[in-house]
Amino acid sequence: MSNNLAAPNGPGRPKDLAKRQAILNAAKTLFLSHGYANTSMDAVASEAGVSKLTVYSHFNDKETLFSAAVVAKCEEQLPPLFFELPEGIAVENVLLNIARGFHHLINSDESVNLHRLIMALGSQDPKLSLIFFEAGPQRMVLGMERLLTRIHETGALNIDLPRNAAEHFFCLIKGAGNFRLLYGCGEPLSEEASQSHIEEVVGLFMRAYKP
Repeated sequence: MSNNLAAPNGPGRPKDLAKRQAILNAAKTLFLSHGYANTSMDAVASEAGVSKLTVYSHFNDKETLFSAAVVAKCEEQLPPLFFELPEGIAVENVLLNIARGFHHLINSDESVNLHRLIMALGSQDPKLSLIFFEAGPQRMVLGMERLLTRIHETGALNIDLPRNAAEHFFCLIKGAGNFRLLYGCGEPLSEEASQSHIEEVVGLFMRAYKP
Protein backbone atom coordinates (compact mmCIF):
# COMPACT_ATOMS: atom_id res chain seq x y z
CA MET A 1 0.00 0.00 0.00
CA SER A 2 1.28 3.45 -0.88
CA ASN A 3 2.36 5.76 1.94
CA ASN A 4 1.89 8.85 -0.22
CA LEU A 5 -0.02 11.36 1.90
CA ALA A 6 -0.19 14.12 -0.70
CA ALA A 7 -3.54 15.86 -0.96
CA PRO A 8 -5.71 14.33 -3.69
CA ASN A 9 -6.45 16.34 -6.79
CA GLY A 10 -10.18 16.37 -6.21
CA PRO A 11 -12.53 18.05 -8.65
CA GLY A 12 -12.88 21.12 -6.42
CA ARG A 13 -9.18 22.00 -6.22
CA PRO A 14 -8.55 23.20 -9.81
CA LYS A 15 -11.89 25.02 -9.71
CA ASP A 16 -10.88 26.88 -6.53
CA LEU A 17 -7.55 27.88 -8.07
CA ALA A 18 -9.35 29.09 -11.17
CA LYS A 19 -11.72 31.19 -9.08
CA ARG A 20 -8.82 32.68 -7.13
CA GLN A 21 -7.11 33.66 -10.37
CA ALA A 22 -10.34 35.14 -11.72
CA ILE A 23 -10.68 37.22 -8.55
CA LEU A 24 -7.09 38.47 -8.84
CA ASN A 25 -7.56 39.36 -12.51
CA ALA A 26 -10.76 41.23 -11.71
CA ALA A 27 -9.11 43.06 -8.82
CA LYS A 28 -6.18 44.20 -10.97
CA THR A 29 -8.56 45.48 -13.64
CA LEU A 30 -10.81 47.36 -11.22
CA PHE A 31 -8.07 48.81 -9.02
CA LEU A 32 -6.42 50.29 -12.10
CA SER A 33 -9.59 51.53 -13.79
CA HIS A 34 -11.52 52.80 -10.74
CA GLY A 35 -8.85 53.30 -8.09
CA TYR A 36 -8.55 51.60 -4.72
CA ALA A 37 -11.22 53.54 -2.82
CA ASN A 38 -13.82 53.14 -5.58
CA THR A 39 -13.33 49.39 -5.95
CA SER A 40 -15.61 47.33 -3.74
CA MET A 41 -15.49 43.63 -2.99
CA ASP A 42 -18.98 43.40 -4.54
CA ALA A 43 -17.62 44.87 -7.78
CA VAL A 44 -14.69 42.43 -7.76
CA ALA A 45 -17.07 39.51 -7.26
CA SER A 46 -19.26 40.67 -10.14
CA GLU A 47 -16.27 41.21 -12.45
CA ALA A 48 -14.85 37.79 -11.56
CA GLY A 49 -18.19 36.02 -11.98
CA VAL A 50 -18.21 34.65 -8.44
CA SER A 51 -20.14 35.33 -5.27
CA LYS A 52 -19.03 37.87 -2.69
CA LEU A 53 -18.72 34.98 -0.22
CA THR A 54 -16.25 33.30 -2.57
CA VAL A 55 -14.13 36.46 -2.71
CA TYR A 56 -13.99 36.61 1.09
CA SER A 57 -13.21 32.89 1.31
CA HIS A 58 -9.98 33.60 -0.61
CA PHE A 59 -9.16 37.10 0.69
CA ASN A 60 -10.16 38.37 4.13
CA ASP A 61 -10.48 42.02 3.15
CA LYS A 62 -9.75 44.52 0.39
CA GLU A 63 -6.25 45.27 1.68
CA THR A 64 -5.33 41.59 1.52
CA LEU A 65 -6.75 41.36 -1.99
CA PHE A 66 -4.83 44.44 -3.13
CA SER A 67 -1.58 43.05 -1.72
CA ALA A 68 -2.18 39.67 -3.39
CA ALA A 69 -2.92 41.38 -6.71
CA VAL A 70 0.39 43.27 -6.55
CA VAL A 71 2.28 40.05 -5.70
CA ALA A 72 0.56 38.21 -8.55
CA LYS A 73 1.51 40.94 -11.01
CA CYS A 74 5.15 40.81 -9.91
CA GLU A 75 5.29 37.02 -10.13
CA GLU A 76 4.03 37.07 -13.72
CA GLN A 77 7.47 38.32 -14.77
CA LEU A 78 9.59 37.46 -11.71
CA PRO A 79 8.51 34.12 -10.24
CA PRO A 80 10.29 33.09 -7.01
CA LEU A 81 12.41 30.58 -8.95
CA PHE A 82 14.20 33.49 -10.64
CA PHE A 83 15.82 34.34 -7.31
CA GLU A 84 17.44 30.94 -6.91
CA LEU A 85 20.96 29.96 -7.94
CA PRO A 86 20.73 26.71 -9.91
CA GLU A 87 23.83 24.57 -9.98
CA GLY A 88 25.72 24.81 -13.24
CA ILE A 89 24.11 28.08 -14.36
CA ALA A 90 26.41 31.09 -14.74
CA VAL A 91 25.71 33.96 -12.33
CA GLU A 92 25.58 36.39 -15.24
CA ASN A 93 22.77 34.39 -16.86
CA VAL A 94 20.81 34.35 -13.59
CA LEU A 95 21.14 38.13 -13.33
CA LEU A 96 20.17 38.60 -16.97
CA ASN A 97 16.97 36.61 -16.44
CA ILE A 98 16.03 38.74 -13.44
CA ALA A 99 16.90 41.94 -15.29
CA ARG A 100 14.74 41.00 -18.28
CA GLY A 101 11.79 40.07 -16.09
CA PHE A 102 12.05 43.22 -13.98
CA HIS A 103 12.48 45.50 -16.97
CA HIS A 104 9.43 44.02 -18.67
CA LEU A 105 7.42 44.23 -15.44
CA ILE A 106 8.08 47.87 -14.56
CA ASN A 107 7.54 49.11 -18.11
CA SER A 108 4.26 47.27 -18.69
CA ASP A 109 1.11 49.37 -18.96
CA GLU A 110 -0.36 47.79 -15.82
CA SER A 111 2.73 48.53 -13.75
CA VAL A 112 3.08 52.11 -14.98
CA ASN A 113 -0.59 52.83 -14.27
CA LEU A 114 -0.37 51.20 -10.84
CA HIS A 115 2.66 53.28 -9.90
CA ARG A 116 0.85 56.43 -10.99
CA LEU A 117 -2.14 55.41 -8.88
CA ILE A 118 0.00 54.84 -5.80
CA MET A 119 1.83 58.14 -6.25
CA ALA A 120 -1.50 59.96 -6.52
CA LEU A 121 -2.94 58.27 -3.43
CA GLY A 122 0.20 58.12 -1.31
CA SER A 123 -0.34 61.39 0.54
CA GLN A 124 -4.00 60.56 1.15
CA ASP A 125 -3.53 56.96 2.26
CA PRO A 126 0.03 56.15 3.42
CA LYS A 127 -1.13 52.70 4.56
CA LEU A 128 -2.05 51.79 0.99
CA SER A 129 1.40 52.91 -0.18
CA LEU A 130 3.00 50.72 2.46
CA ILE A 131 0.92 47.71 1.37
CA PHE A 132 2.06 48.26 -2.21
CA PHE A 133 5.70 48.74 -1.23
CA GLU A 134 5.82 45.60 0.92
CA ALA A 135 4.03 43.43 -1.66
CA GLY A 136 6.00 44.70 -4.65
CA PRO A 137 9.32 46.56 -4.43
CA GLN A 138 10.38 45.39 -0.97
CA ARG A 139 9.52 41.77 -1.70
CA MET A 140 11.68 41.79 -4.84
CA VAL A 141 14.58 43.53 -3.11
CA LEU A 142 14.54 40.95 -0.31
CA GLY A 143 14.52 38.11 -2.84
CA MET A 144 17.45 39.70 -4.66
CA GLU A 145 19.29 40.28 -1.39
CA ARG A 146 19.03 36.57 -0.52
CA LEU A 147 20.26 35.61 -3.99
CA LEU A 148 23.22 38.00 -3.86
CA THR A 149 24.14 36.69 -0.41
CA ARG A 150 24.35 33.16 -1.85
CA ILE A 151 26.37 34.42 -4.82
CA HIS A 152 28.78 36.13 -2.42
CA GLU A 153 29.12 32.89 -0.44
CA THR A 154 30.11 30.99 -3.59
CA GLY A 155 32.86 33.51 -4.30
CA ALA A 156 31.54 34.27 -7.79
CA LEU A 157 31.12 37.94 -6.81
CA ASN A 158 32.36 39.95 -3.84
CA ILE A 159 29.23 41.58 -2.37
CA ASP A 160 29.73 42.77 1.20
CA LEU A 161 26.41 44.64 1.34
CA PRO A 162 23.88 42.53 -0.58
CA ARG A 163 20.89 44.71 0.36
CA ASN A 164 22.54 47.81 -1.06
CA ALA A 165 23.65 45.88 -4.14
CA ALA A 166 20.09 44.62 -4.71
CA GLU A 167 18.72 48.16 -4.60
CA HIS A 168 21.46 49.41 -6.94
CA PHE A 169 20.71 46.60 -9.39
CA PHE A 170 17.01 47.37 -9.69
CA CYS A 171 17.56 51.14 -9.85
CA LEU A 172 20.03 50.71 -12.69
CA ILE A 173 17.61 48.47 -14.59
CA LYS A 174 14.83 51.05 -14.22
CA GLY A 175 17.00 53.77 -15.72
CA ALA A 176 15.75 57.07 -17.10
CA GLY A 177 13.44 55.32 -19.56
CA ASN A 178 11.10 54.19 -16.79
CA PHE A 179 10.92 57.72 -15.37
CA ARG A 180 9.90 59.02 -18.79
CA LEU A 181 7.12 56.43 -18.96
CA LEU A 182 5.85 57.32 -15.49
CA TYR A 183 5.82 61.02 -16.35
CA GLY A 184 4.08 60.37 -19.66
CA CYS A 185 6.79 61.98 -21.76
CA GLY A 186 8.35 58.94 -23.41
CA GLU A 187 7.67 55.67 -25.19
CA PRO A 188 8.80 52.17 -24.18
CA LEU A 189 12.21 51.15 -25.46
CA SER A 190 12.34 48.91 -28.50
CA GLU A 191 13.15 45.25 -27.88
CA GLU A 192 16.66 45.79 -29.21
CA ALA A 193 17.26 48.87 -27.05
CA SER A 194 15.84 47.10 -23.99
CA GLN A 195 18.14 44.14 -24.45
CA SER A 196 21.15 46.42 -24.94
CA HIS A 197 20.30 48.34 -21.75
CA ILE A 198 19.86 45.13 -19.74
CA GLU A 199 23.15 43.64 -20.93
CA GLU A 200 24.99 46.89 -20.23
CA VAL A 201 23.65 47.10 -16.67
CA VAL A 202 24.37 43.45 -15.85
CA GLY A 203 27.88 43.80 -17.28
CA LEU A 204 28.46 46.90 -15.16
CA PHE A 205 27.13 45.10 -12.07
CA MET A 206 29.39 42.09 -12.66
CA ARG A 207 32.46 44.31 -13.05
CA ALA A 208 31.61 46.35 -9.95
CA TYR A 209 31.49 43.25 -7.73
CA LYS A 210 34.19 41.21 -9.44
CA PRO A 211 36.32 39.40 -6.81
